[in-house]
Order: sequence, then C-alpha cells, then structure tokens
Amino acid sequence: MAANRPPPVRVEVLGPLRLSVDGTPVDVPGPKRRAVLALLALAEGRIVTVDRLVDALWPSEVPESGRQALHNHVSRLRGHLGPAADRLARRPDGYRLDLGRDELDVARARALLATARTTARRDPAGAFALLEEAHGLWRGPVLAGLTEVEPIAAAVEEYAQLHREVTDALVAAAVDAGQAERVLSCAAASAAADPLREPAVLLLMRALAATGQAPEALRVARGYRRRLVDETGLDPSPALGELEHEILDGTAAPQPTPSREPTSREPTSRARAGPEARGGPATRLIGREQEVADLHRLLATERLVTLAGPGGVGKTRVALEVARQSGAAVLPLAPVTDPAAIPHALAAALNLRVTHGDVLSACVALLGDQPGLLVIDNCEHLLDGVRDLAGVILSCCPRISVLATSREPLGLAAEHVSRLAPLPLPHSGEDPTRVPSVALFLDRARRVRPGPPPTPAELRTVADIVRRLDGMPLAIELAAGRLSTFSLTDLCGRLDRSLDLLGGGTPSADTRHRTLRATIEWSYRLLDEDERRLFRHLSVFPDGVDLDTAERLAAGLGLRSDPGSALARLVDTSMIDARFEGGTRYRMLETLRAFGLDRLAAAGEDEAAAECVLRWAVELAGWINAAMATEREPEADAVLRRELPNLRAAWRLARRREEPDDAVAMVVALYEAIAYRDLVELRDWAEELAGDPALAAHPGAPAVLGAAAEAVYHRGDYRRADRLARAGLAKAAGGPGSWHCLSVLSVADLARGAYGDVVEHSLAAADLAGPHRENLGIAALATAYAGDFGQARRLNDRGLAAAVSPTMRSWGAYVAGEIENAAGHSEPAERHYLRAIDLARVSGATFLVGVATVGLLTVRATAGRVPEALGGYRDVIDYFARNGNWTHLWVTLRNLAGLLRRLGDDGPAALIDAAAGQAPDAPAVNPAHDVAPRPHPATPVPGRAAVLDVARQAIERNLSGS
Repeated sequence: MAANRPPPVRVEVLGPLRLSVDGTPVDVPGPKRRAVLALLALAEGRIVTVDRLVDALWPSEVPESGRQALHNHVSRLRGHLGPAADRLARRPDGYRLDLGRDELDVARARALLATARTTARRDPAGAFALLEEAHGLWRGPVLAGLTEVEPIAAAVEEYAQLHREVTDALVAAAVDAGQAERVLSCAAASAAADPLREPAVLLLMRALAATGQAPEALRVARGYRRRLVDETGLDPSPALGELEHEILDGTAAPQPTPSREPTSREPTSRARAGPEARGGPATRLIGREQEVADLHRLLATERLVTLAGPGGVGKTRVALEVARQSGAAVLPLAPVTDPAAIPHALAAALNLRVTHGDVLSACVALLGDQPGLLVIDNCEHLLDGVRDLAGVILSCCPRISVLATSREPLGLAAEHVSRLAPLPLPHSGEDPTRVPSVALFLDRARRVRPGPPPTPAELRTVADIVRRLDGMPLAIELAAGRLSTFSLTDLCGRLDRSLDLLGGGTPSADTRHRTLRATIEWSYRLLDEDERRLFRHLSVFPDGVDLDTAERLAAGLGLRSDPGSALARLVDTSMIDARFEGGTRYRMLETLRAFGLDRLAAAGEDEAAAECVLRWAVELAGWINAAMATEREPEADAVLRRELPNLRAAWRLARRREEPDDAVAMVVALYEAIAYRDLVELRDWAEELAGDPALAAHPGAPAVLGAAAEAVYHRGDYRRADRLARAGLAKAAGGPGSWHCLSVLSVADLARGAYGDVVEHSLAAADLAGPHRENLGIAALATAYAGDFGQARRLNDRGLAAAVSPTMRSWGAYVAGEIENAAGHSEPAERHYLRAIDLARVSGATFLVGVATVGLLTVRATAGRVPEALGGYRDVIDYFARNGNWTHLWVTLRNLAGLLRRLGDDGPAALIDAAAGQAPDAPAVNPAHDVAPRPHPATPVPGRAAVLDVARQAIERNLSGS
C-alpha cells in the first residue's frame, strides 16, 4: 500500500511562489498559470469555482477563450505535478488542490502560531522555537509578481497581518524565555514598519529592558508618545505608562501578546461619537452644475440618455440632482439583485400597487402618454433587464424620457451616452478653493475635523491629494474621512504607501477605477479584523440593515470588540453610511458593497454569510407573522415593506439551494401579507415554490399550496385556486396547513356564489385556527348573502369579539357593513365600512381598503348621494386600474353600472354589464350590492381599456350634470 501513496507536494506562498514535488523543485512558467496555482493553494483544500478563477484572471473583461485558457493552465499544472497530478481534481463547479497542513507554508505557519500560543505560559522556550520556525517561513515579498490578481492581493494583506502576529508572539516568547537579545533586531524592524502600532512598540520596549537597555526603552516610549500626539492628536493607551513605570522600577515583566490592534489608534471616547450622535452625510452636490445643466439640455431632445462612468465618479448624485430639479421618478436598482424584480421595483418607484395582472403593463399604463422623466440608477448589474425595460417604456410611453446611470452603456439604438468625468483638478496660479475637487475635500474634511480655514500651505497639500486621487469623488470623500485619524500631512504622506496610484499619461477610466478600489482597500486596511469582518458580512444586505440587525449580526460573528463600537468605526471611516429617518439604518455605497462581497469571497466566508442572511430572513418573516396577529401589526407591516429588497435577496439565495426549508418557512410566515397586502412579489414567490418538485415530500407543502392558492385567488383564477387548495388539503390530512387551504376554498366558493360550501369550509377553518381569524366573518358573509341576517350577525360578532389585530378588526367591520348593506340598513352599513377603511389603512391591509370602499360607495349611491358616489367611483376605479386588480375592478364597475341605470344612463351601463359578463375574472354577482341584469345578446362587448373609458366618461358626464 505504501508504494501507491502519492508523492508529497509542497507549495510555498510566503515569498515568491514555489512548488516542489517529492522534494524536487518544479518551475511553473507564466504569470497566469502561477496565479492559478496560487489561487488553488490559497483555498487550502476548498473548491475554487471556475467563475471565480476566470474573474480573478481577467477582472476587466473575460476573453471568449477565457474558460478554455483556464482549462489549459490547469491541464499543464497537472503536468507540472507529475506523479502527484491526482492532487489537482476537477469538481462539477470548479477545481480543488489537495494539500496537507504541512504541505502549504502558510497553513504550517498558522499551526505553529496556534500551538505556540497554547504552550507559551508553561513552556516559553518551546514556544519560542516553534515561533522561530514560523517566522522563518517568510522568504521575501509574499507572492511577488502576482498581486495584480485581486484575490491574491487580498491574501497578501491577510498574510501581512499573520506575519505581524507571528512577529509579536516571537518577541514576547523570546523575552519570556530569556532570549530577548536574539529578537532585538526583529522587534526594532517590526516597530519601524508601522511606528503607530502600539503592540510592536511595547514589545520592543520589553526586549530592550530585558537586555539591560532601559534608557533606550524609555526613549522609544517618549518618541512614540510624541509621534502619536503630533500625527493623530490622540493619547497612547494606559499600557504604555504602566510599562514605563515598570521599567523605571526595574520590575518590567513580559505580558501576553496583544490580541488586537492598539486602542491608541482608535479615537478616545471623548473624541469619537457613535452612529446615534452623528448627523446624516452631507448631501450638497459640489462642482457638477455644468453636468446637470448639460443633462437637462440633452433630455430636451433625446429620449434615452445614459450617464456612464466608473464606480465612484458620482453618477448617482448627478442623476438625482437632475431628478430633483425635474420632479422625476427615480428607480434605484442597487438593492435589486434579481432581473425579474425590476418591474416590481419600478412599481414601487411609481407608488403603484399591482395586485393583479402583469406588473410592467400596469406601470406602462400609469406612465401612459404623459410627459415626464424616469431616472434608472445603478444599471450595470442588470443590463439585460434594464435594456428590456427601457425598450418597453420608449415604445409604449412616447412622452417619457429615461436617464440611466451605469458603468457601461445599455446598448440600445436610441441611447445617447454621456460620460461623467472626474471633478476638475487644481492648476498652479488659481485659487484652489474654487476648484470643485478641492472644494469637495474641504467640505467633507470640515465634517470630521472642524476648525479654522486652511492655510495656504494646507491648501497646497489638499491640491496635491486630490490630484493624486484623480478627482474621483468617492476617493476624495474617503480620503477626507481619514482626517479623523491622521493629520493632513500624514494623510498625504501615506497615499504613496497605501494606494496603487498609476502615474504618467492621461488616466483612463480603468485607471481611475483601480485607483478607487485602492482607495477603498486602503480604508479597509485601516480597520481591525473585527471591523473588517463585520463590513464583509454587512455587504450581503443589498438595502442595508437597521441597528438591531447590525448588532445581532455582529454578535453572531463572535466579535471580540463591542458591536456598537465596530459599527461606529465603520461609519466614521465612511465604509458604511448611517441614516436616521424613521430609525437608524446602515447602508453601503454600491461600490463599497461590491468590494465587501469580493472580500467575503476571498476570505471563504460567502457560504457562512449566505447562511446568516437566510437565518435572518426566516427569523424576520417569523416575527412579522407573529406581530401581524397582534396590535403591533402596523409596525410589522412597515418592517416588511422596508426590508423587502433584503428579503428578495434571501429568497433568491434560498431558491438556489437544493432543499426548500428556508423558502417554505418564508412563504408560510408571509401568508398574511399575501392575503391582505398588494405585495404581488410575495404572491409570485408562493406560486413559484408551489411548482417546485422538491416541495412534494416536504411537511410544509400543504401550507405552501394554501398560500399559492391565495395568490391565485387574487388573480381571479378560482378554478386553479380551488385545485391548489384541495391538493394541499389532501396532503395535510387534517394536520398543519389545513387551515390555509380551507380558508382559500371558502373565499373561492364565495366568489362562485356557492354559499353552502363557504359556510362548511369556513367553520372547519375556524375550528382549526380559532375565532380570532377571518373565517367566521367569511361564513357570516355567505350566510348574509343567502338571506339569514340574524345568523350572519351572530357569526360575525363571535369573530369580532376575538379579533386582536387591526386587520382582523377591519375585516369584522367590513363584514358587518356587508351584512347591514344586504339587509337594507344604509346608515349602520356606512359606519361599519368607514371603520373598516380606517383600520385597514392603519394596518397596511390595502386589499381591505379597496373592497370596503366599494361597499361604502354602494351605500352612498343607494342613499341618493350621487355626486359623492360618482366621485368615489372615479377614485376607486383609478386605484384598481393602477394596481391591475381586475377582479375587484369588475365588482366596482358593476356597481357603477347600477347607479348609471338609476340615473337613466342605460347605454354605458349595458356596455359595462356586457363586458363583466364575458370576463373570466369577474366574480359572481354580490347580492349585497346591485344585481346586474342579463345583457341583451346584441350588446357589443368592449375591451378592458374601452370599458374604463366608457366608465370614466359616464362619471364625468353625470357629475357635470348633477
């Protein structure tokens, strides 16, 4: 067996990349192939997907032959591995390089560090030996020549931190073991590499004191204290003063290696405010007046203008200013991750609730032929979907213009591309404060470090900074934010050390983009590991998080520091933005979020982050479900609507998985929203999940089928709703999910006019759920429509007595109005309808607002309040037409037809009745309202758009004559 064991392989990354097989060095030629080997080794046994490898090798644009080139590189790497070729395995979605812990130097370094830390107290000499070996694994610049590859650059940064930790532990162990003289040069070099890093300074002082150089140790302390005050305005931690006293007393003793970055590099509690104390970010647009005016002129003649440019150049800010000045609607796509959700996002931007039919068609109908401007922001990640949307709007809405922002053009024939350049840069001989890039820096700087106006020398330094940042607004804002930590001179001096600035020639868009990424990465490097980790995990939420979610996320990550402090630090460093309208919320600029997602993948944390988002979504949906059954329903409704973009992202994550547990939990918990709120997207989720073959054997299948049946019912497809509900009922066999299915069966029966079935199914549902739900009210409706008003009142009174949430109380009030209306008691019916509408508006139950308004108008029409009723019909017809809810629109139109007949306007009434009689989604005639006569066979049947025109013209004609 031993003869068949594959030969040992060793990959070394803590220096220039090296490969050896069975002890023999192997040359790996070519930067791309070496990068592939490095990426596979850095994964440390995890699968690296083909997409991730391709994106890393060709970050700007993947050539057509990219995947084949990758395959060729992998094939040749197997050749380099020779007898160990099987170590490089192909998997369905990528490649895996099998390396043992001792076969990868960085893994060996981590293991040695971990072992040394556990043995340092009882065996300092042994720990020192282990750490000497670990420290010796670094052979020079880590992965030299490969750091242009983004994931490799991230790993180099990580290994630099590991090197600092190993060095600190080595110096501490040497002092403990009485070997301080052997690490003096190492300690001095570590302190010199970052003079403001307090742990390195403290360890150098201990090493000097241990070798009899106490005066030199105290001199190092004085130099550090002076440098820290001069460059940051901060005081060192108490640990420095304590060590100075120990050295003076001759009692200096080794201390455990610090586990995190120094507190002296963070603002003190007096100098730093948490997010709650900060105001919102500055919103004044600086230096873009000409661009805004140019866009106004362009949009006067062009139907589609795309404002293009690299991330961080300020496209969104300019477009929003144009929108503000024009009164335009704004469609923000940054939180949208699924192309199918674009129409829903557009509906939300237009304040349009679509409960039936095609969402995009409803949006187009609302835009119509009215003049206007639509701004579509952050298109680059959804180009195909935006291209389709813009094409539809341009063809169907002839007086609507579109302004899009994107990192690349949409690619439509009608498109006029306007490229947004960076802010103008200062030139010698002009007043720098009048130059937009300098003005932006000074404005943002004043927010983090208020003080007197800058001196001429300081203005020259600012001018130098903005030049080296290429006038990129986001880069300028991030750099100005660093003034909370560094002096202006120190900031300027650190740019060369921290940013990958490309010199020479006119900078291209790609150059500016790389400059911006380097600026963001620089800000990222200034965070400690806890803050970086929190930043990475916050980036998975496309629409930001509230304070509670951010703190719970931080707690779940097991951060060593206080979650509030980590959040405050991220806000202070401009890595996230804090807003306080309606509660604290943290969001990221899209460029920063993309950077965070890259870092998440590079750290191998993307799967853990996905699990976290799904857990958050399931827990949130469960809380919404529970709260909607209580007086807290309005709060739950607001949370649901605010978090819908994040829930959408979680839904897509859940659907990409092979097991449906999370998707089932979300849909079942959101049943209340599916039933009573015009959130069509949630109904789509229920239908999508109901059609998934993986659902068949799931215990939650009956409840999902019930939710899908409810969604189908709202589309007017009663037969399919009936089929879905009965299928779910058969699976439930009286268990969980039966109530959902019985409830849908009862309302579908009601729409068909099968009142006996309604009562049977409703009472069975009430036995399962209890009297506080809507089921007794549904039974009461059927009983009233059948003519037994006394029994109907008794059933509804039982339900109202148990109702807790505003929606259930609204439902009971609506049913009471229907009963009294059917019984001919107009005044109490009106009171009940008005109460139902008020309660439903409070709870967010938009469906109930609509149906109760229809009932209210029948009462007013019957009472002869014709102008009031006609005006109400005009509003409610427009409301249902905007939402695309034709099921309830037909009820409204039929009721209007009854009023028109009483007014002697028989022609429009006959047309409306004929159209309703032929519509498959028109419910059975409700005896509580007017009964439509059977239309004459010769009556023409108008289309839907025509019947709406007939109704509106009849309303206006009768209003003008009343």
